[in-house]
Amino acid sequence: MGLTKQYLRYVSSAVFGVIGSQKANIAYVTLRGGERGRYVAVAACEHVFIWDVRKGEKVLILQGLKHEVTFICASPDGVHVAVGYEDGAVRIFSLISRESNVSFNGHKSAVSVMNFDNLGARLVTGSKDTDVIVWDMINECGLYRLRGHKDAVTQALFLSDRNLLITCSKDSFVKWWDLDTQHCFKTLVGHRSEVWGLVLLNQERRLLTGSADSELRAWDVDFLQEEKAAGEPKVKKGKTLLDDEDDEAENVEDDDEERILRCKKVGSILREARDRVVSLTTDAKARILVCHGNDSVMEVFTVLSDDELQKKRSKKLKKAKKKMNKTEETAEPEVEMTLKDEIVRLTNIKASGKIRSVDCLSCAGAELKVALLLQNNTVETYSLKSSEQKPTANKTARLTLGGHRTDVRTLSFSSDNMAVLSASGDTVKVWNRSTLQVVRTMACEYALCSLFVPGDRQIVLGTKSGKLQIFELASGSLLETVEAHSGAVWSLCLSPDQRGLITGSADKTVKFWEFELAKDQGSAQKRLTMKHTRTLQLEEDVLCVRFSPDHRLLAASLLDCTVKVFYTDTLKFFLSLYGHKLPVLCLDISHDSTIIATGSADRNVKIWGLDFGDCHRSMFAHDDSVMYLQFVPKTHLFFTAGKDKKIKQWDADKFELIQTLEGHHREVWCLSVSPNGDHLVTASHDKSLRLWERTREPIILEEEREMEREAEFEESMAKEEMPVVPGETRGEAAPAGKKTVETVKAAERIMEALEIFKEENRKLEEHRYACGHEGKQVKLSVVVYFLVLSELEVSLLVLPFPYVPELLKLFNTYIQQGLEVELICRCLFFLLKIHFGQISSNQMLLSVINELRTNTLHKVQEIRDLMGFNKAALQFLQREIESKEDVMFFAEATGRLQEKKRRRRKRERAILTIA
Repeated sequence: MGLTKQYLRYVSSAVFGVIGSQKANIAYVTLRGGERGRYVAVAACEHVFIWDVRKGEKVLILQGLKHEVTFICASPDGVHVAVGYEDGAVRIFSLISRESNVSFNGHKSAVSVMNFDNLGARLVTGSKDTDVIVWDMINECGLYRLRGHKDAVTQALFLSDRNLLITCSKDSFVKWWDLDTQHCFKTLVGHRSEVWGLVLLNQERRLLTGSADSELRAWDVDFLQEEKAAGEPKVKKGKTLLDDEDDEAENVEDDDEERILRCKKVGSILREARDRVVSLTTDAKARILVCHGNDSVMEVFTVLSDDELQKKRSKKLKKAKKKMNKTEETAEPEVEMTLKDEIVRLTNIKASGKIRSVDCLSCAGAELKVALLLQNNTVETYSLKSSEQKPTANKTARLTLGGHRTDVRTLSFSSDNMAVLSASGDTVKVWNRSTLQVVRTMACEYALCSLFVPGDRQIVLGTKSGKLQIFELASGSLLETVEAHSGAVWSLCLSPDQRGLITGSADKTVKFWEFELAKDQGSAQKRLTMKHTRTLQLEEDVLCVRFSPDHRLLAASLLDCTVKVFYTDTLKFFLSLYGHKLPVLCLDISHDSTIIATGSADRNVKIWGLDFGDCHRSMFAHDDSVMYLQFVPKTHLFFTAGKDKKIKQWDADKFELIQTLEGHHREVWCLSVSPNGDHLVTASHDKSLRLWERTREPIILEEEREMEREAEFEESMAKEEMPVVPGETRGEAAPAGKKTVETVKAAERIMEALEIFKEENRKLEEHRYACGHEGKQVKLSVVVYFLVLSELEVSLLVLPFPYVPELLKLFNTYIQQGLEVELICRCLFFLLKIHFGQISSNQMLLSVINELRTNTLHKVQEIRDLMGFNKAALQFLQREIESKEDVMFFAEATGRLQEKKRRRRKRERAILTIA
């Protein structure tokens, strides 16, 4: 038996080059001991980065799993951050422990909006699957799912002092939900297109919505319940003063709507931008309103308080009276306050690029801090004084160093494996591989290909305009720009003797260049330059060129879907490799010059022999174009990158797929393997660069295929829909959870635990019987198992009924021993709710249920007494401390401190006056 070939696994080592992903929003967060407005949280593919905007440093990474982040929301207490993902999952991270202990699975597609209530006890999430789910943060479970929207939910807000929820969606409706009864009691239909955002102003008495046009529509909200005293009988709806204004209203509201609130459109504010609202948000007190569209201008409005409005009104009244005195009219002047008087435009902030998301924060001294996430991978922060009449916004920070503004189109490793070069449409950056910090940033033209000059002191870029640019790394300066081609330079390749390079261009030529040291005219020092030596003219555009490592052959892929091979010394034609149906975008030659691998836009990779040009194998490689291909040095293994977001490793001898590296969320443009083969760096349209590291863990191909099949099966199992019951219609409210692989596994764990418990119980009985004969005593041992709380209900829902009687008997034992009473009660009530018919009709279970009822009531009463005792003790301690220190606990401490400061300042002023 021959030796099996061993492959080593590559794993994701780091994500860098991304400052803020475009899929999610930006949010201010507060780290422990940090000042407000200093830290912002942004998505970085599947992770969340927290940046210190003052220092421009990344201070914290909240690690994601696989799916892209789509929404970030900080809790009111500042301790937690809720993160929503592309697959509909929500994870709650603690900013203190930096870990996620709670995860919620309820949505079928990307989370589009999240908001906490005032106390941070409930979280509402909206999704592209049109559902709204309310989660209980304390019990770590879903409360209910609200259905009614017909398109993606764009905003959802809790009302602070009423148990109501307001949501808006791309279906053009704004819905009000009563959370006590979990139903929609009112739908606003005044929009003609998608509603992209809404905010509540004036102590939640004014609703402002942003749509696909330049209007911000305003609605007055009247809460009608507070007009009736408690227990007052309902009166028949007759003509009231309130209704006089609404006589000519188009839509007559029904009784249910009238009982809670009434919404009346009062006008609209015109934005300067003509396109749709992208973000519409306010500060915590709803005094400042900011909004922006798809352009680079953000509009800031201030919302006047009742006192300020009254002052404005009296000023207007005085003016009107003066006017009337001049005209000698006797009638009392009337002054009407419009919406423009109430919501006043403060200023516009012009960002350096198109805005993707915004968050604002009001600080001490009427200072407004604004954080902007731009569409070009940049974060900017601004500060302005909201108390001024016409404030000017000052840019306080701009995070650009850690990433490119446009997609990275070329990557290259230095010969010592330590530096990584990445070049985009406007800049070239050199990164330290071990620290992932930017070493140099230099402005360049649109780069398409790059390489390090031998010695790693200079770099050469091939650009879209046909120029070659030479940069020196020590000074970060451009040494020379060579007018090399009349078309785009698609490919560069260093010659094996390291004395020069070749370039392939869209002008149908391959040019040979030699490195030279030329004297600088200004100084006596020599600098690197390039001398053109030979030109190979071809019939089609050249897309990729490569030397064979033995310097004997030169391969060039052309736009006519063929690869032409020439002798390097004489430039005589040797072979034509044809077989691809679309142009060959990338190729590489193995270290021993025996194999050439080509990747094409037809999604195939072909492996050819360089002796006779025979095609060894054609493999379907990616689900979209193969963008880049490179051999691992000194092996016949190679990597391919595709537009299908995947990187794959192949064996060119056995023609097998070794492993698939998944991580990028958009098309992968290029990759580079380090000279020692230990590292791989890839660049994608999601603006991220990823570093992959070779581990010492071997890959067994059969196991890999088995794991892939298992993952596919688990995904399909989790996607199974609930069975449709004939004649049953879906209600507005539904359970919050959904069946996932984790819940199925949790149900299996419960069944397994019950089987083990039964087995152990049987052994214990035998042991007890045996010990009874010997006259020895036996202590009972109990097996306790735990579930993830957020998956508890769905796991019990999946559990088959034959296991339920055993579980109920077990619950009885636990309750008697006082173990996890709260958790047991939750499980018990849920099981009774879903299996009520079967349990109540089972005579064997009646005695167990009776016993459970007695024991549960007794234990719950005990816990209530204990909590009551503890509460009373804490109140007693509070009173003791207050009486000793003569201070109102919690309440007056701040007031006293301010009083002391005021006295001290008064005393200082008096001393200065005397002096």
